[in-house]
Amino acid sequence: MISFEHVKMKYPASKTYALNDVSFEIEEGEFVFIVGTSGSGKTTLIKLLLKELEPTSGKIKVADVDYGKLKRKHIPKLRRRIGTVFQNFRLLKDRTVYENVAFAQRVVETPTRYIRRQVPAMLTLVGLADKYKAYPRQLSGGEQQRVALARALVNKPEILLADEPTGNLDPKNSWEIMRLLEEVNKKGTTVVVVTHNKEIVDTMKKRVITLKKGELISDEQKGGYIDED
Repeated sequence: MISFEHVKMKYPASKTYALNDVSFEIEEGEFVFIVGTSGSGKTTLIKLLLKELEPTSGKIKVADVDYGKLKRKHIPKLRRRIGTVFQNFRLLKDRTVYENVAFAQRVVETPTRYIRRQVPAMLTLVGLADKYKAYPRQLSGGEQQRVALARALVNKPEILLADEPTGNLDPKNSWEIMRLLEEVNKKGTTVVVVTHNKEIVDTMKKRVITLKKGELISDEQKGGYIDED
């Protein structure tokens, strides 16, 4: 599903590699945490996954697509196969909950009759069916993140990439988001979570890939958060 082979990434102004000879494979249907302190290379890895950056060297394949051979005009179609949830929600503030989720489908020109069926189904999944007329400012942080999750899932992506999805949430809401991610994974979606949350990583006992200063230092099934101090 996701393959990095000896990937190196150096930014033009930098003397060191943001990622240095990183290799791993994530199989279809896996749930994987990617962890590491600031400067470990997590953000670079995410941008490479979304093809926002080109690696300096190495090979990346996602959903059987070789990024090195992918033409620029086909990148939007690829990204539809990857649902993304960010720490700061990135909701449209002037749109209702319903319209925020529907927006993801309108972008890919989904017929209105399908939108009317799929958006309520996604809002029900994340427990917000009764909030469909609300605006982001009327929601708690946890509710906003659930809207973002519904938006990421509405086009039924093969991969869900969650970048610090609990970073702005209290413990109760953090665990609610993780429960939803686990539920999505059980339905077959490959889930990749980038996080600093040691408690969540240690408790959930999923596969953990650890980065440090651009290098992959650990890859463990049912792993825990490695303290680098």
